[in-house]
Amino acid sequence: MLEKCFTIENNIRQFDFKTCIAYINHAGKQKYGSNFRLHAEDKEIIYKLIIYAIRAEDNCIEHGIDLNKGILLIGPVGCGKTSLMNLLKLFVFPEFDYPVVSTRNVTSEFHADGFQVIHKYGKSRKVYCFDDLGIENNIKQFGNETNSMAEILLHRYDLHVNLGIVTHGTTNLNANELEKLYGNRVRSRLRSMFNLISFVESSLDKRK
Repeated sequence: MLEKCFTIENNIRQFDFKTCIAYINHAGKQKYGSNFRLHAEDKEIIYKLIIYAIRAEDNCIEHGIDLNKGILLIGPVGCGKTSLMNLLKLFVFPEFDYPVVSTRNVTSEFHADGFQVIHKYGKSRKVYCFDDLGIENNIKQFGNETNSMAEILLHRYDLHVNLGIVTHGTTNLNANELEKLYGNRVRSRLRSMFNLISFVESSLDKRK
């Protein structure tokens, strides 16, 4: 149970990191199967994600994490990005909860329903985590090729600037690859929208 991960002191939740790790491992096995486990080399990344989720301000400042921004989790294929962003939801306060949405599904919705999908995700005041940024394909709508995720991210930037609403994401692309795909307008805004948390390139494919 999540309640076992913390004590309350002066009406503030004080989390025990080792207990949090055990809880994530337990929840991960329930959600993804008995082969799920966290890896020692990912301890620092998991720690950063947890202190962000529980909004431990002093710890976040110490590690250069801005609570006013979202998380962009970067790493090679199979390193566990999507699993961690799903399990991180266990720790967030209800007002910061988010669905994890595949960018491939977003572009499929755009193909079926058109520009209302850009409004659905881009202008909603809901927090979203867009999974696998960069794997989606551009879709032609009424003869015009549109990068639907680029448009959504530009709208999400406006929400962030004007209303403080955050967006999360995962990707296996680096900054230059994201710029090539989405353009320099999007890349410049990504710096303002996200805390970049990266797995090392040598991270194992944990799905094997």
